[in-house]
Amino acid sequence: MSSIWKGVMPAITTCFREDLTVDHEFIARHCRWLVDQGCTGIVTPGSLGEGTTLTGDEKTELWKTCVHSVGNRVPVVAAISALSTAEAVALAGQAARLGCQGLMVLPPYVYRGDWREMKSYLLAVMNATPLSCMLYNNPVAYGTDFLPEHIEELAHEQGNLSAVKESSTDVRRVTAIRARVAERLQILVGVDDAIVEGLGMGAVGWIAGLANALPQESVRLFELAFPHQHDEALALYRWFLPLLRMDTVPKFVQLIKLVQQEVGMGNARVRPPRLELVGSELEEALGTIRRALKSRPTLQPIS
Repeated sequence: MSSIWKGVMPAITTCFREDLTVDHEFIARHCRWLVDQGCTGIVTPGSLGEGTTLTGDEKTELWKTCVHSVGNRVPVVAAISALSTAEAVALAGQAARLGCQGLMVLPPYVYRGDWREMKSYLLAVMNATPLSCMLYNNPVAYGTDFLPEHIEELAHEQGNLSAVKESSTDVRRVTAIRARVAERLQILVGVDDAIVEGLGMGAVGWIAGLANALPQESVRLFELAFPHQHDEALALYRWFLPLLRMDTVPKFVQLIKLVQQEVGMGNARVRPPRLELVGSELEEALGTIRRALKSRPTLQPIS
């Protein structure tokens, strides 16, 4: 059940055409490219995928495109969240029927309930299918914090809960969760600029943002950090950090799409209420990106 939760699994962006409709042709090519570079799964459409701006039908078509593009090479993981429990349950069932192999279960949009309410919501979504599920904890973005004791409670009660995407920005959470559930759940880092620290504390996977533009560097960083090749990992990490930090600010979607545009794999279009960066904000971001790309390391095979 937990075997799909490992390695570098990009939370992919959703590419839009000029009229802001979903560009399925590019998304299929993007997914294949990511897998060719060593990524171990495709996760969509979460926060980075602008899931809040997609209709239910658009999500359905997106899952179809991703599943068709990668076949059985890697799992496609459907990000599930909605305004209501009923809608989230319906989306989960649809994802399973379309061939997704796992669910990333987010808290409900807008409403920040207490643990009793959130647990009821999570159980309903996870019980909607037999698919392996990953709980997404991101209190910074969603205002709902699934504490280690909550995760332990879920792990004891919910058989198809297999993993946790930990995005609280506190790497101590990795050890706190591990202390409570041992090897019962896989822990994946969901904050790009905490990946080396998180792997050092016992995480086994990375739901990655900058991998959308730089999958080769992301996979190499993971390969170096996971077996704890400390010096080599830190050298690559130091180069990568100015870009990885773009994953942890409010305009992370605009920034990561801008990096994609700069490497020739995507465009900077976003759906309102987001707007593309302009003026000094754009120039500052481009300066950071271009400085990093100018010194982009040449990766040698790992001996």
